[in-house]
Amino acid sequence: MNTSRTTLYKDEKNAKLMGVCAGLADYTGIDALWWRLAWAVSTIAGAAPVTLPAYFIMGMLLSKKPSHLYTSDVKEQKYWQSVRANPNRTAREIRGKLREIDRRLANVEEHYVSSNPRLDAEIERLR
Repeated sequence: MNTSRTTLYKDEKNAKLMGVCAGLADYTGIDALWWRLAWAVSTIAGAAPVTLPAYFIMGMLLSKKPSHLYTSDVKEQKYWQSVRANPNRTAREIRGKLREIDRRLANVEEHYVSSNPRLDAEIERLR
């Protein structure tokens, strides 16, 4: 179970043909219907010499989505889609949340120490 959640996989469980559009949908968070429509329109509009081989090459080269990734809940799936879309923003959000937790913990420590003179004296004695 050491597979990456930020890797593009073909999603054969939700596939119509080879699972490429379903995999792209899972990777980007854009509904598979829109990927399929874009592929169909671009193929009909004259890009078939590019889209058809690209689709089948992706279908052959992409790995199958591991079965344990199918069991994740919707909230977790949306989180990983946001990580894939913008990893720097996600890292900033996590750092911000950790700073907020650290600030709150410091407030709790300050309150506890300031309201407990015996503990405060012992801490000062240890310094």
